[in-house]
Amino acid sequence: MPDILAENLSGKAVMGSDGTELGMLYNITVNLKTGKLADLVIEPDERIDAESTDLAVDEEGNFELPVERVQAVKDYIVVQR
Repeated sequence: MPDILAENLSGKAVMGSDGTELGMLYNITVNLKTGKLADLVIEPDERIDAESTDLAVDEEGNFELPVERVQAVKDYIVVQR
């Protein structure tokens, strides 16, 4: 995947590869030891029941997806489901 500036990701919608709209990108976590991106933190779409998904959920109810699951960044951030 080509380099993408973080400012271009801010506020992007996140969609699963199955076409499910997951929500909006809220934040990105970084591994402080390696400096590599770790997880996307996604504010869930209000139509999704977070408990019915196979996604990790943080204490604030946001989805956490490993950056390795990102498949494409265009109008949406597409992640492997």
